[in-house]
Amino acid sequence: MSQNACWRRLQRLNETGVIVGSTVRVNREKLGLGLVVFMMVKTRHHSTEWLDAFRRAVLKIPDVVDFFRIGGDYDYMIKVITEDMNSYDLVYQRLIQK
Repeated sequence: MSQNACWRRLQRLNETGVIVGSTVRVNREKLGLGLVVFMMVKTRHHSTEWLDAFRRAVLKIPDVVDFFRIGGDYDYMIKVITEDMNSYDLVYQRLIQK
């Protein structure tokens, strides 16, 4: 199959919804982002107002890439991608100030 025919087929699959997205893998180390941390958070607060304020505060932190409500012993899981332990500590300090 030629490159153009392959491209047209991919475009058609995208347009018809057969392909629903694409993924790019980034070399974090080349960007200076060598540390990935999953923070587990427990809280006694479960009101809608508290969750909205907490979510807004967490999502303002640029190093936070994912934020999940989970079941089990913890209430939330926060995924942080950052440079190193020093920069993670800054994320942590910022989070506990809220």
